[in-house]
Amino acid sequence: MTDALAPHQPDATPAVYDAATLAVLAAMEEAAEKHLDAIRPHNTKRGYANDWALWSEFHGWLGERTGQALPLTAVTKGTLVGFVVWLDTIKLAAPNSIDRRITGVTVTARNEHGVEVPKAATVAARQALKPLKNDPERMARGRGKAAAVTPEQLRQMNAAVTDGVTGLRDRALWLMAFGIAGRSAEVAALRADTITYVSQGLEVHVPAVKGRPPRDVVVHYGKNVDTCPVRAWLTWRAAAGITSGPAFLPITVHGHLGNHTLSPEAVREIIARNAEKAGIAVRLTGHSMRAGFITTSRKAGKREEKIREQSGHAENSPAFWGYIREADKWTDAASEDIGL
Repeated sequence: MTDALAPHQPDATPAVYDAATLAVLAAMEEAAEKHLDAIRPHNTKRGYANDWALWSEFHGWLGERTGQALPLTAVTKGTLVGFVVWLDTIKLAAPNSIDRRITGVTVTARNEHGVEVPKAATVAARQALKPLKNDPERMARGRGKAAAVTPEQLRQMNAAVTDGVTGLRDRALWLMAFGIAGRSAEVAALRADTITYVSQGLEVHVPAVKGRPPRDVVVHYGKNVDTCPVRAWLTWRAAAGITSGPAFLPITVHGHLGNHTLSPEAVREIIARNAEKAGIAVRLTGHSMRAGFITTSRKAGKREEKIREQSGHAENSPAFWGYIREADKWTDAASEDIGL
């Protein structure tokens, strides 16, 4: 009686199939994947493609720091957790966005590259993500424009800059980004031989990136030595001994210069890291320098067309006019001097 009432113990021995059965099962698996792919929404497919592109960017960033390029199919516990940390600290992604990226990378690895991601890897990635979802500031990411840096904050960053060649590069990089109103990809693509020193300052060729047209801008000497992009660039150039090639180079922890260009992600990381070190109250990103130039220039009374020449915005750009409205909101405000 006791044996009859005992719970059934399933047979742990895996089923063994003959070659013909295995062939049919494999064909059914392939057909199922094709069917699921066919009914998957276009937006989902596009999202997965973007997730994999970010995964590729992460591997490039990782390779710059380790000196070893890993295959994109290396979706492991270590790389997936590292991806979460990179998205959080470098890309400043919202936690819910990171969660979707984990899924996109896992699905793409399996469906497009034949790699079955270990469950332990996805579990660990979401464990790393869990505390981020409990942070209100992180959850609010992506719900507004990048904070525009101010000259006062640039001076604050300068006061906290590290000694040595790394500090010289970092200061020159963020001040150049501000001076040219540059996107991170544009700053990364700058070349030393197309930054020309003249008596008034610098003539800078900003190369074309992501289909946007190139532009030539001028960067004037600043009145404040600590935030003058011209002096910062000349000091960095002399210290690095560069006359051609990439304007800004990677630097190892031992202070050795690399010989290849920085990635846009590295540019953003340098700006964010230095702002955090300086104790800036708001979170600054690579775009903060671009936004900061536009608002600061406008507050100084510069004409809209001159500002657009520097930033490369189209005349009807909603983003540009948003920055202008932000800069102008306290100028002749409707509530000013109305007898209250």
